[in-house]
Amino acid sequence: MQPNSPAPGLYITGLGSQYPPYLLRSEDLDQLAARLHDVSSPGIQKLLRVNRSTGIETRSAVKPYEAGFATQTDPSSITEIDQFFRQAGVDLAIRACQKALTEARVSPQQITHTIAVTCTNQGNPGYDFHVARELNLPPHVDRMLLHGVGCAGGLSILRAAAQIAGGASLRRKPARILAFACELCTPNVRHYLSMAECSTDTDQVNIAAALFSDAAAAFVLCNEYATAQDEKVTPQFELLEWCCDLVPDTAEHMTFYADIDGYRASLDRDIPKYIKSAIRPMFERLLPSYDEQFKSRSTAEGQLLSPLGICDFDWALHPGGRAIIDGVAEVLQLSEDQLQTSREIYRTRGNSSSASVLIVLDRLRSKSKKAHVVATSFGPGLAIEMALLRRCQMNM
Repeated sequence: MQPNSPAPGLYITGLGSQYPPYLLRSEDLDQLAARLHDVSSPGIQKLLRVNRSTGIETRSAVKPYEAGFATQTDPSSITEIDQFFRQAGVDLAIRACQKALTEARVSPQQITHTIAVTCTNQGNPGYDFHVARELNLPPHVDRMLLHGVGCAGGLSILRAAAQIAGGASLRRKPARILAFACELCTPNVRHYLSMAECSTDTDQVNIAAALFSDAAAAFVLCNEYATAQDEKVTPQFELLEWCCDLVPDTAEHMTFYADIDGYRASLDRDIPKYIKSAIRPMFERLLPSYDEQFKSRSTAEGQLLSPLGICDFDWALHPGGRAIIDGVAEVLQLSEDQLQTSREIYRTRGNSSSASVLIVLDRLRSKSKKAHVVATSFGPGLAIEMALLRRCQMNM
């Protein structure tokens, strides 16, 4: 492409999400703690109080608390958690990918790249290798596995896919990218309970056991060279703008490290405050370019449109917690309709880390008629990811 030429066309042509079959209620964690731990300890009491106040009615889980890791005398080791992910996590990711491929009308042999993310597995070869093999993707497929981005990961892989697809467009080559996220958080609950029981400082009690759940999500992103070749492809979203940023001096506010008995997480109570302050400036930075690109396409179709604003967008907000959702709604003056899907996912399934924002984006398609969507997520760093998309298929 020459300087000042139009940006490459980037299209999400298929989306898929997959929850495991079990749902955990808040009282299930109470019962698990009572069965295996000293519920009179200050740390356990603090965790269970938080558990009853999250606003989450049910969390998705790969196992109920009456089976598997929840029935062992001791918490699962990091080795056991790793082995379990390589079976249950891979299977969950495969099902999400199959849904995305089916909707995109793309065969496994047509996939040119894969981009995966997880924070709940660290093995080598990565879990993306096993997913690609089970899906019968070509052995020469270009694979990428992201790590270290936590809950921001769903949009991190969207950003990486956009950059790769744009690079392929510069070379006038088709790109059909299968991107997926998978997290198994509940196998780590026993470790969190044990840590809470031993804690002498209730301010340091990790509340992750009350928030996190299990899920996988996937999408297929194609550039304009791929969609031109595939007559049956029906784009769902066009990706027009994206960016990432770090909130200064917040690196220790959200962490997730491997420990001998599982993963050790930390979540600072000030996270909602920092996210509230970061989201509006990021959106306002992206909006003019998005508006210009959208207008240029609409003008070519003979439409005359007013400038876009916050009220014109649905928000696929990562459901990281009720304080985060409420805080973003307040600072941006969003309506309940604009955050309806994020709230529903949080209430009924909890926070599935990197997969959550993609699940919200997937479900949003059947919930609203707005033509524009902001997707935003955040993770360790504190890192903020944002993408602005135009809906191609409207459910009127």
